[in-house]
Amino acid sequence: MNKWLYALFPVIFSGNKMNAQTTPNYHSERLEVVADLGEYQAIGVSVSSANRLFVSFPRRGGKYRYGLVEIVNGRQLPYPDEAWNNADSGEKFFYSVQDLYVDTEDFLWVLDSKPAPAGSISGDSGTAGEGLFKLMKINLQTNEVERIYRFEDLDKKKSALNDVRVDTQRRLAYLSDPGLAAIVVLDLQSGKTRTVLSRSAVTSATPGLAISYEGKEMRNREGKPFQSNVNGIALTRDNRYFYFKPINHYALYRIATEYLADTGLSDNDLLKKVENMGNTVITHGLEADTNGNIYLTSSADYSVKYMSPDGVLHTLVQDKRLLWPDSFGVGSDGYLYFSCAQLQREATWNEGHNLIEYPFRIYRVKLP
Repeated sequence: MNKWLYALFPVIFSGNKMNAQTTPNYHSERLEVVADLGEYQAIGVSVSSANRLFVSFPRRGGKYRYGLVEIVNGRQLPYPDEAWNNADSGEKFFYSVQDLYVDTEDFLWVLDSKPAPAGSISGDSGTAGEGLFKLMKINLQTNEVERIYRFEDLDKKKSALNDVRVDTQRRLAYLSDPGLAAIVVLDLQSGKTRTVLSRSAVTSATPGLAISYEGKEMRNREGKPFQSNVNGIALTRDNRYFYFKPINHYALYRIATEYLADTGLSDNDLLKKVENMGNTVITHGLEADTNGNIYLTSSADYSVKYMSPDGVLHTLVQDKRLLWPDSFGVGSDGYLYFSCAQLQREATWNEGHNLIEYPFRIYRVKLP
């Protein structure tokens, strides 16, 4: 029997417009601005052991300058260099940098993921094509790219690799794939992948669950709701447990990495090993700290929450500026760093009206 406590925090707002006037007036003095990004929409965030802060910018149709930067004294410095960020073809350029992760050996992993239209996190568009994917391992001591994985054996017509975590003990990378509604396990020695838990109840969005902000459901002009299968993921710092959940889902799941690493287990076998950690919130990003806390972005109520090792869900910070908090980085300086992508304010979900509040920012808050 699962001993973890179950906590569901329903959020009910009134009003049918998403703007500054109807946003609840949450405010926290604990929330600090690390960098103003202007009109450049950041997604991925990660922090090294020396508290170097890295931020990624996918190509999503808005303003674009760099795919990957290091934030130094609030300034955006292209990383690993200008060439990678300025090229638009060849071997050394970014398609669309989606996620970042600094592993326990202090290597930076960069997921460069440009899904085919059919692999969109919002669902199958019906448009044919193939995605472009690579995973880069960067040595933070030399700032050099040491290896690139290109996922040659992945179904690029449907895949939509979203987040990555790296198990330095087993030499495996675990990636969420909302396009395939699956977890992709990459062998870092051979470069081969396995796709597990495909289209299962734990990796698929909850049917009929539309995300609602202040009484307005997030739907496009055709009435189609935003929907994402498995998306946010986290790996405990001892590499023991892998946490995951779809965005359109309340339950948080985990599985011991020893099972993910076992190539002899079928999807049915793996599903029996998955633990339901209880109901949580609408979540875009997950992260783990060294104390066993699991952080969850909580978009619908403008907050960041965390599940402590005893299974209790806490609110770390709540502020009206937290518009679609997305990706986390844990610093050794005692802070949690994160981006706010504001996806729910994009024109696609607001009858063609762009309601984004500029500038985009990177924030931080003290760890519990």
